[in-house]
Amino acid sequence: MEPTKRKKRKAVVSETDCVACGCCVKVCRLSAIRIVKGITARINADQCVGCGLCAKECPASVITIREVCL
Repeated sequence: MEPTKRKKRKAVVSETDCVACGCCVKVCRLSAIRIVKGITARINADQCVGCGLCAKECPASVITIREVCL
């Protein structure tokens, strides 16, 4: 019998479409997002709790909240 997989909400960035404006970094309460090389945002999935603040703040609408299996 397989153990039940838990689902958690996590933010996901479309890195190719991100404009690296930093708005998501400013609103993330857990410091789970950083701008990499001034090109794109990257989310640390271990720190992200999927609250959605970054997705709401993103002016380019390239951050989505998804359920992932753990």
